Amino acid sequence: MTQPDPTNIISSPEQQKPPGSKRTSKHVTDHLANERTFLAWVRTGLATITFGFVVARFGLLLRELGLKHVSASTISIHYSSLIGVSLTIFGIVMIVMALINFLRIRAEIDIENFYPQSGFALVLTILACLIGITLAVYLFLTA
Repeated sequence: MTQPDPTNIISSPEQQKPPGSKRTSKHVTDHLANERTFLAWVRTGLATITFGFVVARFGLLLRELGLKHVSASTISIHYSSLIGVSLTIFGIVMIVMALINFLRIRAEIDIENFYPQSGFALVLTILACLIGITLAVYLFLTA
């Protein structure tokens, strides 16, 4: 009985792939982490859009039921609608910015020139805080 040749047992990744198959990036885990982060931002954007819709519709419901006092001298713009639309637009902006950030990071990973930047998270955090403060002021003034 002959011993197996150790050079045949251990083969390089190129030898294990069938001919004509696509090459896999050596940064697969980085790309998958980037994709997970992108999908988390998309979920957050969708939740923000949904919350904006709920705020706008709840204000409309309160007006229709007559539970909210509206004087004749006030402007016809309802703050709940304004805040709801703002949240919806913010959610859309969040998703678009997440896509741009995802594509930038993907390209940087491929050319091995990735450096994490905090601008994306900083802008979204500031916008979310401003909308949260606006909601808090609105709730305080209408309570």
